[in-house]
Amino acid sequence: MATNDNTKAGSGGETHQQVASGGEPEGGLTTNQGIRVSDNQNQLKAGARGPVLLEDFVLREKIFHFDHERIPERIVHARGSAAHGFFECYESLADITKADLFQRAGERTPLFTRFSTVAGGAGSVDTPRDVRGFAVKFYTREGNWDLVGNNIPVFFIQDAIKFPDLIHSVKMEAQTGYPQAASAHDTFWDFISLMPESTHMIMWAMSDRTIPRSLRTMEGFGIHTFRLVNAEGKSTFVKFHWKPKQGVQSTIWDEAVKIAGADPDFHRRDLFEAIDRGDFPEWELGIQAFDQAFADSLPFDVLDPTKIIPEEVLPVRIIGRMVLDRYPDNFFAETEQVAYCPANIVPGVDFTNDPLLQGRLFSYLDTQKSRLGTANFHQLPINAPKCPVMNFQRDGQMQMNAPKGRANYEPNSLAEAGEEGGPRECPMTGFTSFPSPDGVDEQDDKLRIRPESFADHYSQARLFFRSLAAPEQAHLASAIVFELSKVGLEHVRTRMMSNLVNVDPDLAKRVAGGLNMPVPKASKAAMAVQDLDPSPALRIVDGPRAPEDIKGRSIAILVADGSDAKAVATLIGAITGEGARAVIVAPRIGGAKLSDGSVLKADAQLAGYPSVLADAIAVIVSEDGCAALLKEAAAVQFVMDAFGHLKAIGHSAEAQPLLDKAGVVPDEGVVAPDKGFAAAAAKRYWAREPGVRTLA
Repeated sequence: MATNDNTKAGSGGETHQQVASGGEPEGGLTTNQGIRVSDNQNQLKAGARGPVLLEDFVLREKIFHFDHERIPERIVHARGSAAHGFFECYESLADITKADLFQRAGERTPLFTRFSTVAGGAGSVDTPRDVRGFAVKFYTREGNWDLVGNNIPVFFIQDAIKFPDLIHSVKMEAQTGYPQAASAHDTFWDFISLMPESTHMIMWAMSDRTIPRSLRTMEGFGIHTFRLVNAEGKSTFVKFHWKPKQGVQSTIWDEAVKIAGADPDFHRRDLFEAIDRGDFPEWELGIQAFDQAFADSLPFDVLDPTKIIPEEVLPVRIIGRMVLDRYPDNFFAETEQVAYCPANIVPGVDFTNDPLLQGRLFSYLDTQKSRLGTANFHQLPINAPKCPVMNFQRDGQMQMNAPKGRANYEPNSLAEAGEEGGPRECPMTGFTSFPSPDGVDEQDDKLRIRPESFADHYSQARLFFRSLAAPEQAHLASAIVFELSKVGLEHVRTRMMSNLVNVDPDLAKRVAGGLNMPVPKASKAAMAVQDLDPSPALRIVDGPRAPEDIKGRSIAILVADGSDAKAVATLIGAITGEGARAVIVAPRIGGAKLSDGSVLKADAQLAGYPSVLADAIAVIVSEDGCAALLKEAAAVQFVMDAFGHLKAIGHSAEAQPLLDKAGVVPDEGVVAPDKGFAAAAAKRYWAREPGVRTLA
């Protein structure tokens, strides 16, 4: 839809309680100054499609107070892991942007990337069902550019004024302080069921995207529509995508839960160990670039952050790569003190009037002042630009620079007296904001509304669900059943299912069946739900970015005294030859005495290394070794979990009794180590799933 639509009719389909007979409801909503709030759903904008106004004191007070609620950890994205690396440009993008880092093919720009969960505190675990932050700080020659996004391309809300409400609802419930890092509770689903605009995002949140196998196997997205601007001042709309070179991989819910117990730091450890062994994580940066005419042709508004442009409609153009090759020297100094802000952009990159983005431009800077205690947080080494910084900002708490001379204002004429006069503005090279397109008036009456083009809350949710492979659909439905089963308010469960009927009647039926509740009528939709073409690019299972080999993965080999030395050596060679990591697991950390008398040192003890930590397993044991393992509950569980989590299992003939006790049923994923196990280990065996668990 047109990004310049100035329609004032409609409010995005949101409903508001009306005040009867001109009276005011008891206990009405006010600001902290006691001023009654007329609209707590929408920011004050210059016209329905115009920019958000700084005079919106309701927004500023609400975000300001929210940003200062907790000190010192981040209110959201508190638990994070990060690494240094570089961005390498594949080709010049001078035709669409003047940003320096995109001008020369092969040029590398240093960067620092932080991944994080959203809902949990800094001391929570790595593997809950949650959105993951994906923030990249580029240290360009023109200053720092922060591309601050998530591993999901859409968001829960359209308007930033609702962000405090969203996070309050998903955080621990106020009276109990739990659950930690979990959305399966009343307040979150109460909020979501009352916010139809969240429906698309909740499909993603309940999908396997929010239980990633590794930080290295997540996609990343800028979420919003941005602008690229070239040297001639021409604007091009753009959406940013990070594509992992190792493919997109997830866990199974049962697996994620067990990983949390086995290793709360699983993702953080995986990132560190991959870099430490030289298996550097890598992503390619892609863009969807388009003009106003293309935006006008779409059946949705490109400024709506709850919408995607399917890759089948507009392919992603790969323009460069990111390689993470150095872990932080000090976790606190770098990972904890890094301060990202979407407002940090460079010439050639600019904003749009996406209302969620506009709110984020205000929020982050204020948060950083609260967390780091000083307006000089930008001088910390991890935040400092790698290009010259010259201005007249002085003093302040924890000032780390010592500017010389008395010129701390401008204009000044001290240079005429032979003194240092300081830097000056430069209209030719300085940053200039992109103006409104010629002939387009984005300024209008001051209104708290949303344009009608933002009112379709279900079509893309339907697109997402119907694009998934059958196992992913079952996982999504089962995730909603699990979450709603934790909701004690029956009317919230019913209202949520009413929204799901609009997404897909079969999905609503599966959820209702899992809850043993009737399927309610569909909730009222503000706009007719469209049947958009499915997007196979959204799949993890059998999707275009499904991994094709085992490079970068961990394959666990369970051995015991008497294991065939030649078979073990051959398997290790096959695994490492494919670029994977062979993890030797034995009943004792000292290792096992093999058939040739040699002792193979173990990387992990069986009791402390459950198979949920590996991507596939092999069991190479002798008859006596197998007999001993049959008495070990950890060994039986090791094999049982691998089978239940649909992983490949390689095994020697002597290991068959252990497989039988673990309930392993032969299929194409259960193979002899010398019969193509390395190839088999590259995937999961989804056909096995109906036999090992009940899904919605």
